[in-house]
Amino acid sequence: MGSDLVLTVLKGVPTTLLLTGVSLGIGIVGGLPFVVARVSDRRLLRVLSRSMIEVLRGIPPLVWLFIIYFGLGNSLPGIEPLQAAIIGMGLISCAYMAEIYRGGLAAVHHGQWEAGRALGMGSVAIVRKIIAPQVFRISVPATANYGIGLFKDSSVAFTLGVTEVLYWANERSRTTGDAIKPFLVAAVVYIVLSAVCAGLSRSLDKRLQRRVAR
Repeated sequence: MGSDLVLTVLKGVPTTLLLTGVSLGIGIVGGLPFVVARVSDRRLLRVLSRSMIEVLRGIPPLVWLFIIYFGLGNSLPGIEPLQAAIIGMGLISCAYMAEIYRGGLAAVHHGQWEAGRALGMGSVAIVRKIIAPQVFRISVPATANYGIGLFKDSSVAFTLGVTEVLYWANERSRTTGDAIKPFLVAAVVYIVLSAVCAGLSRSLDKRLQRRVAR
């Protein structure tokens, strides 16, 4: 495999990382109101949140991207492929992160709430000082796993013309007629970057284990 082939495929790494990072960031923030509604005492909020989460998770990412870019794009002219991909992947991330947060909340023993109240703490203080740090700690491995999956799923954005890793591999394959080497290079790039992300998440998890009580 020539160095020019590798360099061509690597041109898509910044865009892939940008798409993955921004989409995951949207999910980390946007998942919070979803999970608050999901565990609310009000049945209507729970039903609405659960329904939205199921819809966002149930439709394949590629379909969402087509709906946003080719569907809404007709009503909102000027939307760029990368913008459409970030919106689509970000919305999906919100749903997945809400479920990750919900799992983290469920893993925190209810006695933590009672202990906080026994100390005279209000609900906001209990969440901020006791519950949230533990949920964050518990959610790190699942978030990392989802982030790695999102990184790989971002490859579907090439169908919109987003110049990420698979886009450049496909361009190289199209211009040279080689249907194997460019995609093998792309596969290696995905494997290496996924391994790096997994290693970083394990390191963060070990640090949090020492600092945050279960």
